[in-house]
Amino acid sequence: MKKFMAEFKEFALKGNVMDMAVGVIIGAAFGNIVTALTESFITPLIAAITGGTGEDGVAIGGQFMINGVAFNYGAFISAVINFLIIALILFCMLKGVNKLMEVGKKKEEEAAPTTKICPFCKSEISKEATRCPHCTSELKD
Repeated sequence: MKKFMAEFKEFALKGNVMDMAVGVIIGAAFGNIVTALTESFITPLIAAITGGTGEDGVAIGGQFMINGVAFNYGAFISAVINFLIIALILFCMLKGVNKLMEVGKKKEEEAAPTTKICPFCKSEISKEATRCPHCTSELKD
């Protein structure tokens, strides 16, 4: 049981899992903002375009009736717009995060050179070499 708990602790506290949890929470909060936008502005806009209002005169979005059953296509259009807005924002955020990750990797690669230049013959040699294989000069550093 201790091994299981240790493995679970290692899994739960990895950076990727924590980043994913933060992303889910931020995504949910952003989803609420976009939902409010579509319900407050886009649905009434659809209602104004299609002329749909409820019994009390409140805009309900596009709607039609068949045999007394109301089909609210305005809510569906709002949900699709809601999804597209969230998907676009997440795409842009992930693209930015991936670009930042690449910048960090490039700096790591540049920071650890594996070769150096011989001061005598200007040839490229191993960083750990004590003698140049080209001109056989002894290297002090």
